[in-house]
Parts: sequence; C-alpha cells; structure tokens
Amino acid sequence: MARKKKVTDTSAQLAACIIEAIKEKKGSEIVSLNLKNIPNSVCEYFIVCTGDSSTQVSAIAGSIEEIVKKELNEFPWHKEGFQNSEWILLDYVTVVVHIFQPEARNFYRIEKLWSDAEINVIAAVK
Repeated sequence: MARKKKVTDTSAQLAACIIEAIKEKKGSEIVSLNLKNIPNSVCEYFIVCTGDSSTQVSAIAGSIEEIVKKELNEFPWHKEGFQNSEWILLDYVTVVVHIFQPEARNFYRIEKLWSDAEINVIAAVK
C-alpha cells in the first residue's frame, strides 16, 4: 500500500513562525494578510506589525531572522530599512514582513493597499 505524502503549507508555516518571533519581542498591532487568492500578488502573505521605537523595530527584525533560521533554516532573500529602523522590510519571497514605527505605519497604511486580501488580526491595537 502506498503512503500518501503529507503536504504542508510552507508559507503558512513560515508566517506562523514569524508571528511568534514578533510576539517574543512584544510587537503590537500584528496583522497577517493572506494574498494567495489575489491574482498577480507579490507574495502569499504580508505580515505587518508595529514597534514603539527604532530599538524595538530592530529587535523584532532580529528576532524574526534568528527564530526563522533556527526553526526553518530559512533566510531573508532581501532586507532593508535597518539604517533608521522606521520601517524594516524582510522579504522571504513567499512571506514579506513589514515592521513599522507607529508614525510610518499610520502614514503608509499598507493594509489598505491590499484591502481585498484575507486579513487576520493577531494582536489588536493597544
């Protein structure tokens, strides 16, 4: 009898790992946008969160990189924003993470750009 291979959604697994890493550094306003059903989307998930200072934004990004590497042996394909840490982007190809300070998040309102995505609020506004 042939065994069926267990199919896992690696993007969802990566997104869940990233969310746990954000929580570990007390990131707030965590939102997951599932873009899988949107034609021509740039990735499968956007994860957006807020850090209260440049120090916390950097710490959240570091936590994500460390935990994802440890748990899934994945590394970001691209990253930017570490110079001033107002908005750090970590691109894992299928999952893109946006870590904002409050002012930048309010200005860019990235969730509104993908309003047709399936939105999952993980941690509400403080």
